[in-house]
Amino acid sequence: MDFARLTLRTGLLFILLTVVSLTQAVTVQGLRMWPAPDHTRLVFDLNAPVEHSLFTLAGPDRIVIDLKYTDFNAALPAITSDAFIKDIRYARRGKDGMRVVLDLKRKVNPKSFVLKPHREYGHRLVVDLIDSSEAKPREPVRRNTDKLGKPRDVIIAIDAGHGGDDPGAVGRKGTKEKNVVLGIARELKKMIDKQPGMKAKLIRNGDYFLALDTRVKKAREAQADLFISIHADAFKDRRARGSSVFVLSENGASSEVASFLAESENSSDLIGGVSLDGKGDLLKLVLVDMLKNSTMEESNDVAKYMIKGLKGVNHMHKKHVEEARFRVLTAPDIPSVLIETAFISNPKEERKLRSKRHQRKLAKAIFKGTVNYFKSNPPPGTLLALKDRKHKISSGDTLSALAEQYQVSMADIRRANDMKSDRLLVGRVLRIPSYVTHDS
Repeated sequence: MDFARLTLRTGLLFILLTVVSLTQAVTVQGLRMWPAPDHTRLVFDLNAPVEHSLFTLAGPDRIVIDLKYTDFNAALPAITSDAFIKDIRYARRGKDGMRVVLDLKRKVNPKSFVLKPHREYGHRLVVDLIDSSEAKPREPVRRNTDKLGKPRDVIIAIDAGHGGDDPGAVGRKGTKEKNVVLGIARELKKMIDKQPGMKAKLIRNGDYFLALDTRVKKAREAQADLFISIHADAFKDRRARGSSVFVLSENGASSEVASFLAESENSSDLIGGVSLDGKGDLLKLVLVDMLKNSTMEESNDVAKYMIKGLKGVNHMHKKHVEEARFRVLTAPDIPSVLIETAFISNPKEERKLRSKRHQRKLAKAIFKGTVNYFKSNPPPGTLLALKDRKHKISSGDTLSALAEQYQVSMADIRRANDMKSDRLLVGRVLRIPSYVTHDS
């Protein structure tokens, strides 16, 4: 009997020591910060799951994060121009915990959650600091005209895939998809913003994470007329090459590659820690709504123009529009396309994607596809929907003054009127184009 009791006590002691050992095994191995315009994300890299609590303090504004049974073995990130965090500090709390304090520049809405290991990432604690003004509902914007009833610009939402903790696909030389596509997106924005009657909105303009539904939300808040998501993904066969243009599928993927890429892109939220509960039913509702509004048909038309533009720059992986269930394409009222510019997993294409010159070529091809689509399909109420205007030359008129007056380029006035020089004849009637169709 005594032996049995001794054995029981020994077993209980062993279990207790094991529990204590496990609870003291958590170590913060890294701390990374990803600043964005409207939020900042902190990621604690851990060697095991962690128990934590988070609360705010005022006077001055602070956020306190308590980590139980944790040691801190990481360098603090450099804080330069973050919009929300003034300083980060930490100290031991008791015998078996750490306290991390974020000194704030202004009030924020904090959110924290833990993530299980996924792909190359281990256990993580994520703390998001969200601009408190983002919680306020925004006033709806009239889409056909601006607030004064004047014709408006066509708005193009440009979505550079991935970002922050999510690098996207990575080439053999270490080229990260998130960096390549942001370079292409920025070049595309420059071209669109120079185009009279068109303006671009970058969904992501830095190295930070955005959930897929947040990208769609930002495009809708911008009242975009077109959503372009830019990627450079990888495939299991390194021989795969070329560009592809995708639209949202109602029934499923149009090819094995399409299915593989959609699954890869949709997993971005798993990396970033977004709940996918109920997304299947939501997608069905979105598809029904999109069918009602013919958005899918418009998306397919846009995709065809994009293919024509890309053909002149890169080999096409598929010469027709592909379909797959990309969640980033689910805006019910905005024609949306996803462009796989190339396969970063292909060594030759990776080398091209690293080139700024090639990035500009890809951006120009997408730009041409965009302009040509809206040339044939100008949205009502926009400057592009205006018919070509007439101007009778008067004494004192100059080509540069007319270009400024009508917000078009001198080169396009010349082309529209087959002018060999900038000399203007008094009394002649010039045709003023309502949009630009070529480079100035």
